[in-house]
Formats: sequence, structure tokens, C-alpha cells
Amino acid sequence: MIRSMYSGISGLKNFQTKLDVIGNNIANVNTYGFKKGRTVFKDLYSQSVASASASGDNRGGINPKQVGLGSQLAAIDTIHSGGTMQTTGNTLDLAIEGDGFFIVGEESGIEKFYTRGGNFYLDETGVIVDGDGKFLLDIDGAKISVPLDATSLSIGQDGTVNYVVDGVLNPDGDPVQISVARFNNPGGLTKFGGNMYRESANSGAPSDELTPLEGGRGSIRSGSLEMSNVDLSEEFTEMIVAQRGFQANTRIITTSDEILQELVNLKR
Repeated sequence: MIRSMYSGISGLKNFQTKLDVIGNNIANVNTYGFKKGRTVFKDLYSQSVASASASGDNRGGINPKQVGLGSQLAAIDTIHSGGTMQTTGNTLDLAIEGDGFFIVGEESGIEKFYTRGGNFYLDETGVIVDGDGKFLLDIDGAKISVPLDATSLSIGQDGTVNYVVDGVLNPDGDPVQISVARFNNPGGLTKFGGNMYRESANSGAPSDELTPLEGGRGSIRSGSLEMSNVDLSEEFTEMIVAQRGFQANTRIITTSDEILQELVNLKR
């Protein structure tokens, strides 16, 4: 009975974590480029009442007798499936169709972040930045500038940034390309907040090649934004499952408590 109570407690803690993850998913249902989380459980460990025995000449083998002692959190996965594309018509609204992340941060390269949220802007000097003022970096790790007197701006699927000044296309030379980083294990990235990720020991570093459309990297879609990949119908279903699981574990604790109460009342 005591074992069942502690098993119920472990279940309560796990389903509370599941509800926390579901709540975060629903809260970010309209966050551009957001990737939903998923909670995975595993059993804790088992207490052996009797060990297994091998078969002999006069008797067959016997399976082990074990009592499980609850569950524990196995993983909180980040699901990096693609979200739907929303057309905005704004040139600096960018989406990656396929694998990869935009690289934002300092031009020095000391601090880099990775994001799927592509709502970028021009600051007062003509540099492309995100909503927090971090530079959008090109394939050489430099910030991308657009002349203030440019009359038009376009971004190709390969990430090339083209602009026209006084009727001349790219008067400063060859166009720069927006960088797209690709990881072998994107699920290993660490969420930093602000819709950004940082590399971790398990995600590894992105490859040196950062050109869109090469090495399995996706293409860049200008005038579109990637929506969250959260499916509300799925989240509400998982919420019901978590709620019922939570209730079932409270029932285990309540039932065990009632039985212990009966034992206490045997001698009156």
C-alpha cells in the first residue's frame, strides 16, 4: 500500500509536468516559428519479490516477480516539424521551407543564436535586425546592410539580398546571402527564450557551409512567415489525457489511504 501511494505521487508529478508542457504549447500557438514540446515518460524501477529461475530436469523455469514503483520523466522533446506558411507580402518577413535556422547575433560571432522566426526589420542605419535588435547574419557571419536610398529590395530563395539604387542593381558589388544553419540533431538545441535556440553538447555545431538550398538546407521564402506547429486539437486531447491520468493517480493515493485507515481501525 505504501508502494502504491508513492507510485501515485510519481504519477502526479509527471502529469503535472505534462500539463506544463501542454500549457506552453497552447500559449505559443500563434508564435512565429515556435516548435512544440512533447513529454515522454518511463517506468521508475521495480522491486524484485522473487528472482527468475532456470528450468531443470524436474521443473520448468520461473519468471521473476517484480512490483513497479512508479514512473519518471524520460524526455521533453522539441518537435521540429514544419509549420504552415502565412503570406504577408512584407519583403523582410522570411520563412525557411525545409531544414535550417536563421542565424542572429553579434557580427563578431562571439554570441550566435538560431531561430525559425523570420520577422525581420530595418533599423535606422539600414541593417536587417530581428525584433530584439540582433543582427541577421550572412554566410560570412557579417551583418546585412541595405542602403537607405535603395528604391527596391528583394530576397531570393537562395538567400541573396538584392536592392536597386539610382536604377543600378547592387551598386556595391555582388549581393550577400542570408545564412541558414543546419544541425544533425536539432532536437538537442537548447531553448534560450525569445523564440531562439543555442547549440548544446548534443546538438553539435552547425556545419561550416551556411548557404541555403545546399547540403540539405531549405529555401528562403520572402513575404511569408512560418507559423507555430502546435495543433490545438492534439493539445486539447493530450490535456484531457493528462487530466484523467492526474485524477487516476489521486484515486490511487486515496484508495491506499482508505485501506490504511481500515487497518488502523481493526483494533477499536
